Amino acid sequence: MKKLILCCGILISMATAKAQFVVTDPTNLASGILNSANEIVQTSSTVSNVIKNFNEVKKVYDQGKEYYDKLKAVNNLVKDARKVQQTVLMVGNISELYVENFGKMMNDPNFSPQELTAIAFGYSKLLNESGGLLSELKQIVNSSSLSMNDKERMEIIDRVYKEVSEYHKLVRYYTNKNISVSYLRAKKQNDAQRVIKLYGTANQKYW
Repeated sequence: MKKLILCCGILISMATAKAQFVVTDPTNLASGILNSANEIVQTSSTVSNVIKNFNEVKKVYDQGKEYYDKLKAVNNLVKDARKVQQTVLMVGNISELYVENFGKMMNDPNFSPQELTAIAFGYSKLLNESGGLLSELKQIVNSSSLSMNDKERMEIIDRVYKEVSEYHKLVRYYTNKNISVSYLRAKKQNDAQRVIKLYGTANQKYW
């Protein structure tokens, strides 16, 4: 189990190695994106404010993208360490779903500034929950957690993995439901092809 703890610790600290960006670990990235998303909710009353605040979200995500790209390339991990890796990567994908799709929604005339703020609020709630689980995971895999035995540690890793998986599904569903609103509005205006072109066809079956 020492090998597991060591591997998990390496996963959490990887972002400090050979990195040239501000983010030093995935929890910093998740909290940075969440804080920026909350700014949209709290201060965005106009389209220009929404765009300005979202650009801060994208900046934080772009700073950490190198971390996730490197983490995807990590192989030869023991089973439980790989589960930690996949949990971190799912949180990264949750952030990516938000950044890529909300960026497109801001260029979609079918959403009003008020609706964009409401959509950002929904994303921020989901980001908050998944980011909190990532922070919990970081504490669990820390080798200084001496009060916990290996069995307890593995059970919590399994639970966090399952809960993050559910939030990942929720974010994907939430994204597709919002896009479907735009698609239905565009369809009434005989403008559905523009929406398809904007968001792509990968998830069109959910619209």
